[in-house]
Amino acid sequence: MLHRILIEVGHPAQVHQFRIIAKKLLQNSNQVLFVAKKKEITITLLQIYDLPYEIIDDSKKGIVSKVLHIPKVYLNFYRIVKKFKPNIILSRFSLQSSHIAKLLNIPHIGFTDSEHVKLMDSLTVPFVNYKFTAFSYYKDLGKNHFRYPSNIELFYLHPKWFVPDKSVLEFLGVKEEEKYVILRFVSFDAHHDVGQTGIMFEEKEKLVEALSKYARVFISSEKPLPEVLAKYQIQIPLEKMHDAMAFAYLYVGEGGTMASECAMLGTPNVLINSLAKLCGVHNDLTKNHKVQLYYDTLSEAYQPILDLVKNENTKIEWEKRRQLFLSKMIDASSFIVWVIENYPKSIEILKNNPDYYNNFK
Repeated sequence: MLHRILIEVGHPAQVHQFRIIAKKLLQNSNQVLFVAKKKEITITLLQIYDLPYEIIDDSKKGIVSKVLHIPKVYLNFYRIVKKFKPNIILSRFSLQSSHIAKLLNIPHIGFTDSEHVKLMDSLTVPFVNYKFTAFSYYKDLGKNHFRYPSNIELFYLHPKWFVPDKSVLEFLGVKEEEKYVILRFVSFDAHHDVGQTGIMFEEKEKLVEALSKYARVFISSEKPLPEVLAKYQIQIPLEKMHDAMAFAYLYVGEGGTMASECAMLGTPNVLINSLAKLCGVHNDLTKNHKVQLYYDTLSEAYQPILDLVKNENTKIEWEKRRQLFLSKMIDASSFIVWVIENYPKSIEILKNNPDYYNNFK
């Protein structure tokens, strides 16, 4: 049975999560439409990957502004849904997808990997028809909660779908055997970042100075960098970022998604974010698979970071751990394509045989 699938994305990383799924669905003659807010990186990625999309609103900064625009977002989303007439909606847990899908009686498949977003969960989970999470997600989401052995980052970084391109080294201006480190600083303006402050400027400067003794340093930042750090700003095409991460010797940053992406790529990574300990995915990658480290503050992480960059075997050791990790994971994108294309029969199969995902190793 062919389907019409509407996919809502609220963050650039969500474009990556769903782009393989969308391409496979389109190749199989299904119809797909992405819905997104006008956030520059998100729209650019949709265009780079040639994915059909419509915009529901401009991206707003700050919690108050976002809340005030909720009615407009709902109305625009409702209009797009009525026009496109999807028979399945796919998204991370979101207000408009969960509520509009429920209102119009459209099956909604939702994903999450963040246990600490309690308010968002309370407003969305009761309305999501089918909830899909990795085994590392420790909360029980009740009826129709399906778990699978993978991570959201493997939807697009599984070896079946991603092979790092060494041409990125030319963009970076580094030699093949030259060490480089990627630092990531975030803005902390998402709804789940309330109360988070991140690494202080003085700490960033000290970290860059220390790492520069052992490797080239490149910075990816959501906010404009001060003059003293601006020269380290990474300058590569947007679609080359995962290639750059794959060949990096080390990642250090406040961004959990990029840290987990590095874990999938075999790149040693240190996440500095006090929310990490609340997320099953980070605990699983750190404690069970040892392909990630996380700390609340830079002061705690400082010496471990230097130990990693100075150790000549760090990258080799982490790649071995990554290979062991991957041997236990499935191709999640192909699994979800199967769920969608065989819906509703696929749901009944999963209820009767929860281990059916093993067919996608």
